Amino acid sequence: MRRLFSILCLLVLSAIGFAQDEATKGGIKGTVRTQDNSPAPSATVRIKESRKAVLTNNEGAFTLDNIQPGNYILEISTIGYQPVEKGVTVSAGSYTDINLQLSQAQTELREVIVSAGRTKETIDEVPSSVTIVGLKTMQQNINITPNLGDILENRVPGMAASTGLSSNFGQTLRGRSLLIMVDGVPQSTPLRNGAMDLRALDPSVIERIEVVKGATAIYGNGAAGGLINYLTRNPKSDKLLNSQTSLSTTGSLVNKSNSMGARVSQLFYGNKGKFNYVLSGVYEQTGEQKDADGDVLPPVYGLGETDSYNAFAKVGYDFNANHKVQATYNFFSSRQTTNYITVNGDYKTGQKTTAKQGESKGVPQGVRGNHNLSVQFSGETGIANTRYDADVYYQSVDNIFFYSEVFVDGGISRILSKKNGARLVLNTPVLLNNIDANFTYGLDAQRDITSQPLVDGRIWVPEMNMLNIAPFIQTKFTFFDKLVLKGGVRYEKVNIGVDDYATLPTKNTSTGVVTPSMNVRGGDLKYNAVVSNVGLRYNFSNYFSPYVSFSQGFSVSDIGLVLRSARVDDIEKINTEAVIINNYEAGFVSKVKNFRFEATGYISKSSLGANSVYSDGVFVVVRTPERIYGYELAADYQITKDLQAGISYSYVEGKVDADDDGKYDGESDDYLPGQRISPPKLAGHVDYAVVPGKLNVLLQYTGILKRDRFARNSSGSYDPYKAPVSPYHLFNSSIGYNFNESTSLNVGIENMFNTDYFTARSQWGAFNDSYTKGKGASYRITLNVKL
Repeated sequence: MRRLFSILCLLVLSAIGFAQDEATKGGIKGTVRTQDNSPAPSATVRIKESRKAVLTNNEGAFTLDNIQPGNYILEISTIGYQPVEKGVTVSAGSYTDINLQLSQAQTELREVIVSAGRTKETIDEVPSSVTIVGLKTMQQNINITPNLGDILENRVPGMAASTGLSSNFGQTLRGRSLLIMVDGVPQSTPLRNGAMDLRALDPSVIERIEVVKGATAIYGNGAAGGLINYLTRNPKSDKLLNSQTSLSTTGSLVNKSNSMGARVSQLFYGNKGKFNYVLSGVYEQTGEQKDADGDVLPPVYGLGETDSYNAFAKVGYDFNANHKVQATYNFFSSRQTTNYITVNGDYKTGQKTTAKQGESKGVPQGVRGNHNLSVQFSGETGIANTRYDADVYYQSVDNIFFYSEVFVDGGISRILSKKNGARLVLNTPVLLNNIDANFTYGLDAQRDITSQPLVDGRIWVPEMNMLNIAPFIQTKFTFFDKLVLKGGVRYEKVNIGVDDYATLPTKNTSTGVVTPSMNVRGGDLKYNAVVSNVGLRYNFSNYFSPYVSFSQGFSVSDIGLVLRSARVDDIEKINTEAVIINNYEAGFVSKVKNFRFEATGYISKSSLGANSVYSDGVFVVVRTPERIYGYELAADYQITKDLQAGISYSYVEGKVDADDDGKYDGESDDYLPGQRISPPKLAGHVDYAVVPGKLNVLLQYTGILKRDRFARNSSGSYDPYKAPVSPYHLFNSSIGYNFNESTSLNVGIENMFNTDYFTARSQWGAFNDSYTKGKGASYRITLNVKL
């Protein structure tokens, strides 16, 4: 009893002392809101002098307790808004009330991205190179060309030269394949890469493009060289009904005959209370496309005489301040109906491939249909400031290729792919003394069924049924608001089921030799891999912000390409092992007033290659080790309020370790071919508001420079994909005039100096049937009306 009495006395005395201590201290409480008066949840509120900090709740409210009386400075920050400092006085025994408002960030370093780490963060928190193509840039470029390959070629350092075609085969990112996504939903078909995924939707429904460069496994299979995420339009209005109508006409400036085309685009969007929506429809028909000589470009993978459709709908509903749902659907189709057939050129003599009138065989080529449907739930869990994003999605695509004599009796192949999946991403912020921690974790599940039959029903690539389950965690620690340490791991569990099948007989179109069919026993291909990443960024000052990173990518190489070329009787005998890419990167960003400069260097290695080689009329995969290296330089300068300019330079090179000795300097070690490694690229732009608010001029330049790494073969020509690329230089321009706030007229000129050139793809390919010139000078006139 004495011991119990003593304990009670101590507790009472402690409580009295604590109460007296509380009476001599004070606190701060208040709310943080954004510039549109919405609550700012999960904003960091920190006392600068003591580093004591809290996070705001879902209503933007916060409370700081147990503070010694005195004068302090509060630091308030959150993703996408300018940090704020506010002086406050704390008195004993009371709370000081304070209300704060944040302004949206204006500088590039504070721009919000979501693709690099599966959650919202600013560019200055990412220890790797990221390029953003914003809405204004997208709209200006659509006035020149709606071809996304051309837009990305000019604006993304590290992106290979555009093909100018419906196929983006050879337009790699840092020498490797890339993953294309729409709002995070994969569009690429890595099981059988048909390279028609860049044109997954019409650019008019894209609000911004985020390009994360370097191998990354954060979204799963396929991002060997990085990823491109097309983020679709969101309503930015407090009106229920807004309308934007665009009418365009196009044509050749060299030979106008049959070259005229037309485009109509209608966009509706609005916001009313808890409900918001975006609806869009686009139709475009192109005429004949001509080269610099005025000759019709060949139809294979061509974009002339093409009918394109895009239907887009996004509907959102906010249940309350903490939970919302959003449903999105997009349909895209782009098919060529032409009365031209290809006339083969002669690469060796420099004779270009042309077109002549004639009846094309088979069905129209292109994207027969690409469907995307997703439903996303997001909000706050109410536990430890944790945010959730959960979605389910469905994606299907039907890509039709050109008629080919490679098949016995001829034929047209198609890639059929259907994906459905579910994802859960949780994000938990944690505040410690002098350290902000953030944990992003979740689970991805996806079913991907892909095949490549012929249109007539013959099977070239059997159905591949893949189930991919992948849990992951990403962490981020920010020390003293300057040093950012990121790291994470992802576990990939993949099973690909393949039934018994028979390879399709094919023939060498040059020699006529037929490769007979082969019966192959199917089975299950199983992969288990752990991939990781770690990076460090030190935002020392605006003048110098260096970063270093290591990241791994997981890629089940083009399984379909391997299966269709099989010369064994069991898939267990085929080397279908997954490729793990190790990417090392270092760079820095410098910002001096209105000038920004970024330099990045990288090395990408894989002990197992996935390089496709054209042999005896078919593609085969070479699995020897690879090393790719390069660097990128980019500068942007806001010269005046109305004049902005940018320039970039990209260099990439790569070799294979053919003798597998761990070195790349042996006699048999060779450079990677042209479909993997792009020539150096120089790109720039000048954007000038001649009369602010009225007249604007955009000038863009793209220079594809020289690459010559291979010797001639015994015939005096070059092997496929190993031919040199000669330089060419292209200039595009757009002039826009605003009659008033609702009506504008734009004139875009593509290849304004009518440069006569062979595309990089046609040069390094060295094929007689695809040795094609690039598009000559052409115009696009667009009338925009907003209501």
